[in-house]
Amino acid sequence: MSPVFSNCLMTLRVPVGVMLDEKNPQKSRCIRCNTCDGFACLVGAKSDSQVVCVDEAIKNPNVTLLTNSLVKRLETDSSGREIKGVLVERNGSLETYSADLVVVSCGAINSAALLLRSASDKHPRGLANSSDIVGRHYMGHTNSVMMAISKCPNPTIFQKTLGVNDFYFGSKDFECPMGHISFVGKLDAITLKAGAPVIAPNFTLELMAKHSLDFWLTSEDLPDPNNRVSIGRDGKIVLTYTPNNLEAHERLQAKLKQAMKQTNCSIHGHECHQGLFARNLYVGQKIPLAGVAHQNGTIRFGHDPKTSALDANCKAHDLDNLYVVDGSFFPSSAAVNPALTIMANALRVGDHLLDRLGAASATQSRNQELVSTGD
Repeated sequence: MSPVFSNCLMTLRVPVGVMLDEKNPQKSRCIRCNTCDGFACLVGAKSDSQVVCVDEAIKNPNVTLLTNSLVKRLETDSSGREIKGVLVERNGSLETYSADLVVVSCGAINSAALLLRSASDKHPRGLANSSDIVGRHYMGHTNSVMMAISKCPNPTIFQKTLGVNDFYFGSKDFECPMGHISFVGKLDAITLKAGAPVIAPNFTLELMAKHSLDFWLTSEDLPDPNNRVSIGRDGKIVLTYTPNNLEAHERLQAKLKQAMKQTNCSIHGHECHQGLFARNLYVGQKIPLAGVAHQNGTIRFGHDPKTSALDANCKAHDLDNLYVVDGSFFPSSAAVNPALTIMANALRVGDHLLDRLGAASATQSRNQELVSTGD
C-alpha cells in the first residue's frame, strides 16, 4: 500500500505495460528511460498496440498494412445495404478496395466523420445513420491532472502504478458517482511549462517536477446528443462539446485535497505536503482535437435501430456488411480509461466475424481431425 494513502484510502495496483525484467536487467528490453509515458518507445519495450499487435500481425502473409493512406468514403451497392467499395487516397492517387466484410476502427471522432462523409442518395444523413445517431453523444471524460508538491523529492520513473476507486460510486456526503483517481506518468519541467501551473513558494518548475506526486482524475461525462461530431461546409471535422457532470469532478478533486492533508511523512510529518496544484486538461468548451484520448460514444450500439446505429455485434443496423469496432460503440463512458473495454469488445466481435465467415468452424473441424488422427 502506498504510504501516501495508507492512513485514509484503499489503493489498487495498476500494472505497468513495459517489458521490464528487474531480476535480469542485462537481458531486459526496457531500460527504464524517463520518457516512457506519452512517447513512443525507441527500443520496443512498451506493451502498446504498435509493439504487441501491429508489429506481430503484419508478420503474417495474409495481413497487409497500407501507410500514407486516407479512407475518403465508403460506397454502397445500388440497394444501399452493402458496402461495395472503400475509396482510399494513397500517395496522391485514389484507389478502391472491396471485401465481404468491412470493419471501421478509426476512433470515435474519425469513424463518425467517415460515415457522415459517406452520405449518398440511399443514406442522405450518412452511412448507418437512419436514426440520426451517428456523431452524437460524444464523450471523452472530464479529466484533470493535479500535482502534490512535497518537501521530499520523488525520484520515481514509473509512477503510474496505483489507483483509488473509493469514491467511484459516491460517498456518505455525496451519493452520486465521482470517478477514479490514479497516478499519472511522471511530469517534468517541460510538461509543466505547457500547463503553466501556479508555482509553489520557493519552487521553480524544475524543482516542482522533482518534488511532485502527480495524479490523474477521471469523472464520467454523460451522453448528450448535442455533444457531437459533424462535418463543416469546408469538409473539416467539427467537434461540439459542452462539459457536464462537473460537480462530481469538483467533489473528486476536493476528496483528493482532503486526503493529501492527512499524509504523514516519516521525515517532515504533516508539514511535508506543500500544496496541490491543478493542470486542467479541459477548460470550458475549448477542447483541442489533440486532447481527446478517451473519445467514445459517437456510433452507439443497441437493440433498437431508432436509438442506436449498431446492433449488439457492432454491425450497422442499416447495412449487412459494415462493422464499427472502436470506442464509438459506447452508450456511456464510465469513469476509467476506455482502452481495455475497446480491446475486449474487438476480440468479442472478432469471434463473431470468424463465425460469420465460417473460419471458426473450419478451424474447429481441423483441430478435431488432428486429435482423432493423433497428429
